[in-house]
Amino acid sequence: MDTSPNVVGRGRGSSSVGGGSGISSPTRPGGTKRNRSIAGLDSSPGSVEDGDGDDGNDDRRRAPGVKRACNECRQQKLRCDVVQEPFSICSRCRRLNLECKIESNFKRIGKRSKNAEMEREIVQLRRQLANQQQVSPTTLQTPSISVPSVKAESPSMYQSPSTHDQYIGSQEAVASLLDLRSGYDGAAYLRNSNSQAVLFRRIDDVSLTIDRVRELFKHFFTFYHAFLPLLDPDKSPDEYYNISPLLFWTIISVAARRYQSEPSLLTSISGPLTKLIWSTLADVPQSYHVVKALCVLCTWPLPVSSTSSEPTFMLSGVMMQVAMQIGLHRPSYAQDFTKFRVELREEELKDRVRTWAACNIVAQRVATGYGLPPSTLYDCTLSPPVGSVEANVLKLSEELEPRLRIEKFCDKVTKRLYQNDRDPIGLAGQDQRATMTSFLAQDFEELEVLLGTNCSTMSILYLRAAGLHLRLSVFFDSSCSKHYREDLLSLWLATTDFLERALSIETLAGGVLIYASNYILQMITAAGFTLLKLLNSFFATHIDLDYGKNLFTRTIWAIRTISVTTNDLPSRLAEVLAQLWRGGGAGSRMDLNGDGSVDSSLQLKVRCRMSMSHVFDSVWRWREDFQAKGRGNLESALKNPTNPDSAAESSASSVMDPSLAPAGALGGAVTPGPSNSFGESNYEVFDPLNWMLDGFVDFPYSLTAVQGLEAQ
Repeated sequence: MDTSPNVVGRGRGSSSVGGGSGISSPTRPGGTKRNRSIAGLDSSPGSVEDGDGDDGNDDRRRAPGVKRACNECRQQKLRCDVVQEPFSICSRCRRLNLECKIESNFKRIGKRSKNAEMEREIVQLRRQLANQQQVSPTTLQTPSISVPSVKAESPSMYQSPSTHDQYIGSQEAVASLLDLRSGYDGAAYLRNSNSQAVLFRRIDDVSLTIDRVRELFKHFFTFYHAFLPLLDPDKSPDEYYNISPLLFWTIISVAARRYQSEPSLLTSISGPLTKLIWSTLADVPQSYHVVKALCVLCTWPLPVSSTSSEPTFMLSGVMMQVAMQIGLHRPSYAQDFTKFRVELREEELKDRVRTWAACNIVAQRVATGYGLPPSTLYDCTLSPPVGSVEANVLKLSEELEPRLRIEKFCDKVTKRLYQNDRDPIGLAGQDQRATMTSFLAQDFEELEVLLGTNCSTMSILYLRAAGLHLRLSVFFDSSCSKHYREDLLSLWLATTDFLERALSIETLAGGVLIYASNYILQMITAAGFTLLKLLNSFFATHIDLDYGKNLFTRTIWAIRTISVTTNDLPSRLAEVLAQLWRGGGAGSRMDLNGDGSVDSSLQLKVRCRMSMSHVFDSVWRWREDFQAKGRGNLESALKNPTNPDSAAESSASSVMDPSLAPAGALGGAVTPGPSNSFGESNYEVFDPLNWMLDGFVDFPYSLTAVQGLEAQ
């Protein structure tokens, strides 16, 4: 009882000595941690005695030495497992490849310190700028994005500066620091001469101002959107950029094909966009907006130098695989294809269905145009039961629904006529093919009635292309078949019907043939080669030859019109057609037997490219008859194109329809300058087992370099 006050008094009276010695000597036997009693905050009279009673367990509670975290973990206030003796770096520094070290004088750096340091740098740079302006004001004149030169080709497209212009001056440095302090993204803003931040979009060394971007988007939705009504015209360019940079730049590239204000934009953007395509696919995309970008890209492919490395058919397959991998074919069950929780609104669900339908439409068109098997999947999502709940939710737009039906019909034609497992080339037998063609013709008539007269002009054009796809199978028939003449007449009618529709196609924006998709170009080309064969065969005695000649001439000019670069595939195909026309008698009647009987002049040697086989067959014959004999020099011919409607050797003096002018004569065409010549003196022309051209057009970018496929 008498000792209690003494204990308390001793605890208070000796706090400055006993407490100090106990804290400063961590190795002192029996030492205790500083507690409330030692700090002068008594909680109970027995608090010190309780602490003294644990002196025997001090070695068990206290680890030898002082444990410290490494500098990096201390900066982030994270737990650290560094070992000092022997030294072993912590797991965080090892994982992040950081320098793991322990310094006794290390102090954390706060955000306020960084901001203060940045402000001091700004003040210092301002002083330097003021001093330099007093000494030499002209040394600070640097290129400005908003004040272009009078002779500048484009005020809204900028490439990265080179040589001495690549380094920014003090004014730009100050502006950049101010932008960082204000929250501007340095990758999206530039400073003009008035030190105002100007928003722009950049891909590699090509930059576009926002005004130019808006103009290009408007150009795309005005002239190109009707061929593939997939994207939403009401969304802003910024929204498209945020959801997918690849989709954004793909739209820009398509709009640049016929953009008069920027003739060289397509050439400038092709290389960077190609890099972006493959880098995006290499990351295994998880967004279905990437699928939209591939749909647009396969509809209007970039010009390439070699058709054997032309990636459109491959990209269409990747498009379908990515779409299925992220679950577009099961839009109502998106949760099954991701590890995250997905709750789709009705509008998002419809957008997924619309994208899945567009995938199949584009994949079918690519396969038909290239004469290869399709990778489509027309499942229950695209054909829900009539009257079901899914039929209302998954209903497509009035523009997309008819086109899906048309491509389903094309798929049926391909599978029934060209995918016979018992034939080495997949061709259905003669009798079976005649029967199936009759049934498919009835299906085509029913499809015409179903679509009705309210169908849009563009959908009718695709319907006529499907009819041509069906009738081209007659080239595989034997000349001795029972209904050979009738089938050829059906082919003639389908060809002329499609060409008349294509050459006069108009929308609310006016004539849009020059903006046509790659599929329309391929079908026009197929129709042109069909006219070439029919008008130079025995069948020419059964049709209006003058009308056929005029239509063939218009077809050649139309193909030249669709060309977007000098010496690209359309211009060369048009030249081949013209040379074959002139070499085959320019449409003179060929009655080999003299009695109007049927002969074998329409039989094919190339038979493995489905409905496009006659195109490859004609090119193969051109290669044998013209190039092998030294008469098929396209390099010189394209400088002075052959006029199919004249006996002269060139078309320089001919009068043509201004609406069907060659690409070089159009203000909106992309024509490279002298420094970007696309021709070569020696080249291998037309491999008939590839699409057409192979390796003789020298474009200003390399697919091989972009894809990382350089020879090792």
